[in-house]
Amino acid sequence: MRREIVINAAGHETRVAILEDGKLVEFMHERAEQERMVGDLYLGKVEAVLPGIQAAFVDIGSEKSAFLHASDLRERDEDDDEEESGNGRGRRYPAIQDVVSRGQEILVQVTKEPIGTKGSRVTSQVSLPGRFLVYIPHSSHVGVSRKIEDRDERARLKKLGREILGEGNGGIIIRTVGEELTREAFEQELKSLRKSWDKVQRRARSMKAPALVYQEAKLTSGIIRDLFTEKVDLLTVDAPEVAQEVRSYLGQVSPELLDRVKVYRDSKPIFDAFGVEDELRRAFQRKVELPSGGHIVIDPTEALVAIDVNTGRYTGKKDPAETILRTNMDAAREIARQLRLRDIGGIIVCDFIDMDEQEYRDRVLHEMKTHVGRDRARSKVFGISELGLLQMSRQRVRPSLYQAMTQPCPVCGGTGRVLSPETVVRRIERAVRRAGTSGESRDLTVRVHPEVALYLLEEEPAFLHQLREEAGIALDIRDDPLMRVDEFRLLASPADQDVTSRYAVA
Repeated sequence: MRREIVINAAGHETRVAILEDGKLVEFMHERAEQERMVGDLYLGKVEAVLPGIQAAFVDIGSEKSAFLHASDLRERDEDDDEEESGNGRGRRYPAIQDVVSRGQEILVQVTKEPIGTKGSRVTSQVSLPGRFLVYIPHSSHVGVSRKIEDRDERARLKKLGREILGEGNGGIIIRTVGEELTREAFEQELKSLRKSWDKVQRRARSMKAPALVYQEAKLTSGIIRDLFTEKVDLLTVDAPEVAQEVRSYLGQVSPELLDRVKVYRDSKPIFDAFGVEDELRRAFQRKVELPSGGHIVIDPTEALVAIDVNTGRYTGKKDPAETILRTNMDAAREIARQLRLRDIGGIIVCDFIDMDEQEYRDRVLHEMKTHVGRDRARSKVFGISELGLLQMSRQRVRPSLYQAMTQPCPVCGGTGRVLSPETVVRRIERAVRRAGTSGESRDLTVRVHPEVALYLLEEEPAFLHQLREEAGIALDIRDDPLMRVDEFRLLASPADQDVTSRYAVA
């Protein structure tokens, strides 16, 4: 598989695209006014302690207080990469009120950015990531990434880690890129991370909460540190100064990758040249076409993300079971890609087309797990039920692409639906009848969207005349393109006083 990283840094925002075999699978962006928070260290002040939910709220200087759960006060013991595994269910933690108190200053690290109405989530178990290692000052654990599967290599790295760390000098997790790590590189990076930790402590002692103590690497730097490994065939960037920064960093840690950095100099925008812009436009659509001719429909809701699979125009040849299997296999691959591309997190329910054979359900499940396994975000995939439903969860660190780059429609309020012209006309009819019954207004003008006015003209031409007769009101209709499709205004003459609220009821 060919992997490429494409960076568009020539503009007011930095955008990073990750391609696998020419297809966009991950997208990240950073704007000056929307800085990333994950990994940042803050000196916070505890605002409230809530024993009932085993949590505390911490003021870190942001708009909303950060959420600190009792589980985030505990040391990590997993053999894993830089992010904590699981959700901690079934474990016992110290009572939150026994560990923190209101008004206490505490050093915390952001693990999840604010999403929707919720503030950020933080932990007091600080970790500082490097290219090969993650240094955990308050732990004594030596861990190895699960993605390093060779047992002998895992044992070697653990032994090396214990020898170099010494007693009482923190803990480490050796990252995937640290496979075959040499002692010299190990010691050099550990020394650098410890210096960073000493600097953090000095700054925290000199500051007053709430305050930002340490800021995680920016988007491009973080991508190079975390993702640009020997598994990436090419990195292309359209800003020469960024390319120089990348080369300078690689020259110190991975000089063998220097020849894989390329500066894009064509006049055509870099994302257009790589086909990324078209893929991004499709990433905001509900419907995603499949190679077989079927399609999936992605619907985010408050509680979960629902994904529906349909055969669409694909009808197969003879065997309907084979038609369904092929569509579901295509869908499994595309769903895994869309979850990465759109950065969808939380609970996800996929409604595959019903399969009678257990063998077919197992094949689709295996295909799903295989492709989800390429995802950097931690995911759990459960079995497919007899109804064809597959439940899974995916780690959520920041708002999805959909949440970060869109806002609720001011017309429909984010529902995606508005009242039909016929329904609006029926509401107008009821409002005018109320006005006639009240006897207060005898001359009304109704302002509506042009689409509603056109409906009346073409579908109900006798509407105005009949309503005037029945309500006993002089009635006129005016179209107003500035109005929403599903709203109307009742204006009473002679001063065109707005009386809509007096007579209009849902």
